[in-house]
Order: sequence, then structure tokens, then C-alpha cells
Amino acid sequence: MSEIKRFTRVEIQNRNSKQDAVFIINNEVYNVTSFLDDHPGGHEVLLNVAGKDASEDFDDVGHSTDAKEMMKKYIIGELVDEDKVELKKRTFNWEEHSKENANTSFVSSWKFPVLLGLLMTMLYTYLFG
Repeated sequence: MSEIKRFTRVEIQNRNSKQDAVFIINNEVYNVTSFLDDHPGGHEVLLNVAGKDASEDFDDVGHSTDAKEMMKKYIIGELVDEDKVELKKRTFNWEEHSKENANTSFVSSWKFPVLLGLLMTMLYTYLFG
């Protein structure tokens, strides 16, 4: 098994052109130069993050499982230990979210428009039916 190539963030900074597009996602280094023209979002999206840490941008887009699998062929190494950042695991607290919704008023919830629609339907039926 071959040794994993290690890069510093400074080395990656300068690799931000169409001829050499490299970026970092979750402490792994990717060279996507050959993928620029094939990227479904266009090459501009990749060039905007070339030379940078694109972890947050990648997560925000919500890539498919297939896209994440395809990425593996573009890995060229990882960051040196000194430049690695702790990976943040995104979590959603359903309990907290439901408490927020429980505190909403009747007027700002989905129930008000539904009740208003029913009342308007009954009124229309009564007046014109």
C-alpha cells in the first residue's frame, strides 16, 4: 500500500486555476482539474472553492450518495496533522425543533389558513349556492 501524500493549506492555496484545481473537503485533498467540465453545477462552482477548504460549501449543497462515491477517485492526499480541523458532525435536534413549533401562535401556524379557507368556502356556498 502506498504512502498517503500530505499537503499543507499553504500548498493548496496556490492551486486555484483551471489548469490546477485543488481543494480540501473534510481534511482530504481533491484534485478536480479533470472534472471541471463534467461537474453538473458548472466549472465555476469548483473554481470558486479551488485553493480553499470547501467542506462547508460541499455539505450545504447536499450532494447525493453517488456524488460522494464519485469523489473518491479525485482524492490525492490529506492535510498534514497540524493543518487538520476537527470535523463537525451536523445534527438536528428534533425535540428542540418541536418545542419551537409548539410555542407558535394559532395565527402564525398552518391551522389558521386552513380554517380561513374552510370558512370562506362555507360563506361562498351559503351566499351563492
